[in-house]
Amino acid sequence: MRASDVMTSNVISVTPDMTVREAARIFVDNGISGAPVLDPDGHIAGMISEGDLLRRSEIGTDERPRTSWLDLWSASHEARDYIKTHAVKVCDVMTTDVVTVEPDTPLGEVASMLETRRIKRVPVTKAGRLLGIVSRANLVQALASVPDEPSTDVTLSDAEIRAMLMGELAGRKWSFAGRNLVVTNGVVHLWGVFHSMEAVEAVRVAAQNIPGVKRVEDHTEPYQMMPGI
Repeated sequence: MRASDVMTSNVISVTPDMTVREAARIFVDNGISGAPVLDPDGHIAGMISEGDLLRRSEIGTDERPRTSWLDLWSASHEARDYIKTHAVKVCDVMTTDVVTVEPDTPLGEVASMLETRRIKRVPVTKAGRLLGIVSRANLVQALASVPDEPSTDVTLSDAEIRAMLMGELAGRKWSFAGRNLVVTNGVVHLWGVFHSMEAVEAVRVAAQNIPGVKRVEDHTEPYQMMPGI
């Protein structure tokens, strides 16, 4: 799936010269938590979100608790902080470092961008024009819309189950060595020493996605470093 498959096309936007309070009312009236800021030509000038409106002088949230490291702030930092908490116009509080994706951007790349940059939404643009927004909620909606796997009567042999599992684990840093995986009557047995519980859980998840696996039995032991090594 790609960005265009899940994006919201009917995007609510604001303008740079709109007041912060007007933007807040738009958020509340439309049940949104952020919006792109568009210039008169329809290009993205920035993004504004609830996070940009948390600390405001109007509601008494403008003052930060003073700690020793905050006291080291430079005058320019304090000036920027004052602007953020007291400015009237959207253009003074919006985020201008905006990342965008194109309509054909794979959802995997979109998800990575949202995760690594710790943002909740990303604009979808083409030739500088806003086409839509992909939010974290859109990704969840895409997941919810995936149909359930059809039930199958295909029965895999223990050898086939083991081969499929080994193929899924091949090349993964956390995977088990082949000798540590045994399949008997559809039950996957994990043996040996593991370096992390996460590795065991990952193998369990991989096994449970294979048709015919009844359950996974964990017989592993945690890795213990020898003293002096």
